[in-house]
Amino acid sequence: MLTRIKQWLETRFSSPAYGGLVLLLIAIAFFGAATNTMVGWLYVLSGIIFALLGLAAILPPRALRQLKVRRYPIDPVSAGDEISLELVIENPTKQPKTLLQVIDNLPTALAKSPPYSAIEKIPPRQSYRWFYTTFAAKRGIYHWSQLNLRTATPLGLFWSCRSRYVPTKAVVYPLVLRLKQCPLLDTLGQEDSDEFPQQQRFQAATMGITRGLRPYRRGDSPRLIHWRSSARYGELRVREMEMSVGGKDVVIALNSAIVWDEDRFEDAVIAAASLYFYAVRAQLNVKLWTAKTGLIQTQQGVLQTLAAVQFNERREQAPPHLPLIWLTCQGKELNDLPRGSRWLFFCDQEDFFVPASEFFGVTINCSQPLQPQLQQFPNRH
Repeated sequence: MLTRIKQWLETRFSSPAYGGLVLLLIAIAFFGAATNTMVGWLYVLSGIIFALLGLAAILPPRALRQLKVRRYPIDPVSAGDEISLELVIENPTKQPKTLLQVIDNLPTALAKSPPYSAIEKIPPRQSYRWFYTTFAAKRGIYHWSQLNLRTATPLGLFWSCRSRYVPTKAVVYPLVLRLKQCPLLDTLGQEDSDEFPQQQRFQAATMGITRGLRPYRRGDSPRLIHWRSSARYGELRVREMEMSVGGKDVVIALNSAIVWDEDRFEDAVIAAASLYFYAVRAQLNVKLWTAKTGLIQTQQGVLQTLAAVQFNERREQAPPHLPLIWLTCQGKELNDLPRGSRWLFFCDQEDFFVPASEFFGVTINCSQPLQPQLQQFPNRH
């Protein structure tokens, strides 16, 4: 209760500091003694102290009144990185501003306690630049607007705090795993049949222009091995052909319309981002689909969408009738996908099982590291 009263006084008028309270009690004691004894000098002394306290209560709000604050734009970062924030406090008056405290009211997801900085002095018509960093542990789009200026100048007997409305936004993208291979995408477009002739795949893979070299993967044709590079690197290297990877349409579909466990959903968002950028590097015609936004193709749009997506969203658009990489935590959806689709099914150690589906896919155990699981070969049951 006392804390609320103190904050209310500090943000609207002035709140006495510890020294101010002690001096106030002394002034009251002198005034009481003067009333009982009728000694004039006690009246004078108590009056001087009351006047000093009145001056100490009036000056702090006036010191904050004309200060201006502006922010610099915040560059987007990925989860696990540090966000750099910079703001400027301007003193447009002819008098210096001393002994200030600036407090930035960040969302609790970005900082457990609000960061602050002490300012000794801002000269007349000059500014103070405050630069600091904070750790972005979780993806999201964060908005906040309140920044507090606080001071007890010049006597330190009363505190005053005033807010400034400075809206800003910080975008934290999901973590993108660097996949060395992703058979789930590499095999997309091939017949989902064990009888599909291997020789036809090898023949198609050896046609076209060499796009680059990559490590050997199980199932690659020996005719694709680049022996000179393999000898130099000490491991088998194979050629990637334009015709073997380009021109395929694929949609990374994150089913955000259902209820997820929070940890599973975060793993699904990371998987969606990682698969999307692996497909971009493989020159696939890839798009992202979520229940709320529908199809998104641009890299910036995909990152913004995955930063903001939440589970249990209202479905605004149905998924397209294209080969999908379907990310879900509900096994009953896996038999209703378009032809040529794949799936990622997310579960944890307690309810781990492989769902039955006519399509190839990978079951993700969320209690295990995600990156090696995304590089597994798909199967079906």
